[in-house]
Amino acid sequence: MVCVARTARRVSGRLLQLADDIRALEARLRLGGGPDKIEKQHKQGKLTARERVERLADPSTPFLEIGLLVAHDRYDGQAPGAGVITGIAMVEGREVVVVANDATVKAGSWWPETITKILRAQEVAMRCRIPIIYLVDSAGVNLPYQGGVFPGQYGAARIFYYNSIMRRYLRIPQFAAVMGQCVAGGAYLPALSDVILMVKGTSFMGLGGPNLVKGATGQTVDGETLGGAVTHTEISGVAHYALDDDPACLDKLRELVARLPRPQQSAQIAWRPPAEPPSTLYDVLPADHRMSYDMRAVLKALLDEGKLDEFQPNLAKEMICGDAHIEGIPVGIIANQRGLIKGRPGERPRFGGIIYAESAEKVAYFIERCDKQGIPILFVQDVSGFMVGPDAEHEGIIRAGARFVEAMACARVPKIVLTVNHASGAGYYAMAGQGFDPDFILSWPTGRMAVMEGEAAVQAVHGPALDAAKKSGQEPAREVLDAVEGMRVDYETQLDARYAAARGFVDTIVYPEDSRDLLAMALRAANQNRGPHLGAFVLPPMPTVGGE
Repeated sequence: MVCVARTARRVSGRLLQLADDIRALEARLRLGGGPDKIEKQHKQGKLTARERVERLADPSTPFLEIGLLVAHDRYDGQAPGAGVITGIAMVEGREVVVVANDATVKAGSWWPETITKILRAQEVAMRCRIPIIYLVDSAGVNLPYQGGVFPGQYGAARIFYYNSIMRRYLRIPQFAAVMGQCVAGGAYLPALSDVILMVKGTSFMGLGGPNLVKGATGQTVDGETLGGAVTHTEISGVAHYALDDDPACLDKLRELVARLPRPQQSAQIAWRPPAEPPSTLYDVLPADHRMSYDMRAVLKALLDEGKLDEFQPNLAKEMICGDAHIEGIPVGIIANQRGLIKGRPGERPRFGGIIYAESAEKVAYFIERCDKQGIPILFVQDVSGFMVGPDAEHEGIIRAGARFVEAMACARVPKIVLTVNHASGAGYYAMAGQGFDPDFILSWPTGRMAVMEGEAAVQAVHGPALDAAKKSGQEPAREVLDAVEGMRVDYETQLDARYAAARGFVDTIVYPEDSRDLLAMALRAANQNRGPHLGAFVLPPMPTVGGE
């Protein structure tokens, strides 16, 4: 399991600095509970969660990790990764969702965000129709935070709901390896899987541990007798395989995955590298996020041979639409062009990154065409919103925008998002924002997600007071200046990609040189479901209740 190697570069700037900062943060988070906890895990004869994922995956293949930064800025830093690793790994040559409890973080107990990450991983498995593997090593609910874990529609119970839907109706293979503790309600996660593996001497599964049994019934029993691997494979029959150690357990999981029928995928044409190496993407974005650049330069480093067969290239040039391939996989591209866009003779120029009525209609038609032809869509976001003003309103921007949103929301093909810069206003929604359930949402370190930029928010809220002070020739009141500065600071914090990633608004922050490989991985995974990609999952046709 490797990330694409970072190429030596001579450039510097905003993207590079943000990338370096996030790399440092990720390196710290990947240590989980720290070296002491890792050593303790090893002394118990167990691999760490990251070691397990790496051993499970095919050598030298990418790992699309989902939610590494979730909760990193909460709980005084005591919940790195929310105590669970989630993502897509290659196992025996196929994409598989992996959920691995990190026992170095509070014994793998569940924080509120742990539930969020597990549910997101299950939704990926359901939407893509790919197998899911649970590597279980958890002490259960983190009791001080049970209010955010136990109750509610999206509390821990929904994990078991998704387990059941996958098992009964979607027929998605679920493998659970109990490689440590698995107690109380958490035991239903493996119990609702198709196959359960346990490790002799280090794993335990039970609705209550020895201490709880002692308190509730007065019986004294050791963990191995109560719920160890031998007990559950030879007496209760709850588990199916008892393995000698972690490596043997992971090897067995690989064997089980290898036995599954191979996914039916459309034939892929031979592919060639992009026109520009992905490392050159660090040269593309300007140091100031407000400045213009050429989105086609980004696409040249992402697409096979950099080729884009543009759809209506001379119409509504602020929106780029076209057909391309990424590692041989056909994909429809929808991207925002930045800068000042020259209009037709006699027309005023348009602002790039803004969606006009004409561009909304163009993109809506292109989305519907992709949907009819079964072509997945990649949205490359650098959008500041829809155009406002008398001209826009008279052109029917509301109607055109609604058509754009409806076409995107109802498209049944896979939708993948890559945010390279701005993701603002209703334009963010139209470009497959999270609320519309895209299959994957990736962001560069430069991604900026908010209803608007900080200066625009300052003008919207404090503009009248600032203008009144200017007209009077006086300084604004101290409380106004303080409020303005506070809003600027708040917005700059919340516009940071790390803020979005910490709250699960994006699946992962990717680096430019890794983007193409991970986009291809996401496309391969999503394409395994040839059915509609709508919502968390779509049930196959079945008889009506009470019918034949």
